[in-house]
Amino acid sequence: MHTGSHYKIKEFLQWTRRDIYVLLLLATIPTILFQVADLKWIAIPWVPVALVGTAAAFIVGFKNTQTYNRLWEARQIWGAIVNTSRTWGIMSKDFVDADKSEIQILMYRHCAWLTALRYQLRKPQSWENSFKPYNVEYRNYFKVPEWEGTLEEELKKYLSEEEHQYVLGKKNKATQLISLQSAHIKALRKNQQINTYEYVEMERRLADLYDHQGKCERIKNFPYPRQFASINMFFIWLFVLMLPFGMLNEFQKLGGNLVWLTIPFSVIVAWVFTSMEKVGEATENPFEGGANDIPMAALSRTIEIDLRDMLDESNLPEPIAPSNNILL
Repeated sequence: MHTGSHYKIKEFLQWTRRDIYVLLLLATIPTILFQVADLKWIAIPWVPVALVGTAAAFIVGFKNTQTYNRLWEARQIWGAIVNTSRTWGIMSKDFVDADKSEIQILMYRHCAWLTALRYQLRKPQSWENSFKPYNVEYRNYFKVPEWEGTLEEELKKYLSEEEHQYVLGKKNKATQLISLQSAHIKALRKNQQINTYEYVEMERRLADLYDHQGKCERIKNFPYPRQFASINMFFIWLFVLMLPFGMLNEFQKLGGNLVWLTIPFSVIVAWVFTSMEKVGEATENPFEGGANDIPMAALSRTIEIDLRDMLDESNLPEPIAPSNNILL
């Protein structure tokens, strides 16, 4: 998540510069053939170019709307996780009539669930874009916390050795951590350390957490439909290829050597379209490890601080700070 007022134009140009090089080549070749080699027949009327451009504008607008909806839904889910986590913390503190160590286990295990969930959501999928060259290069501006350390080491902070080994042996570790929470409060209920009503309410919160996890997994494991992503790319690049051929006659009408203006104006117009397509691509997978992702590590740290503060601990961790205005 970008925390500044906007991306710097230098950053954006660096991110899209490979496209700019291609666009410059695609605009220069037909202009040279038209003006130097005198191949006037390669110019095409502007009408078909405009029609393709209109279709491309509609489809890129549709894609960017839908990818933004995926990003915003993911942010709403993590907002709900924050709220449910705080509720879980206050319930653990006030509903459980047991030693502070029991309450601490419930809260720390919840932090382990947050950790396991965000690590699972950061696992690369074949359709994601985080390992494309321009995105890999841009990661020089920030670090992805889940790729800097291992889940095994992170979970050691929150779990006993027995539970740590148990969870690491499971396929869906986040799911099993909630299962351990349920077994724990069931044992507390059996020992009459929690009343029936409070037990039911805490089980509902665990069900809510499963619901939030399932929604995150749905977004993670079901990509923006490939047919729409493909047609968007095809239309954009068809327009980009046709654009300089359509501009040749338009600038020739101005007389003199103004036909050479085809090159810069073709690059500018095509760059607008390819950049919109790339922005939509960078938004469609909100857990992939890109600069526009949901800041799961920062939100998890905020929750951890809140829960440990409820335990009256003094050595609280610091909130995660943005790196070059990127917060993850």
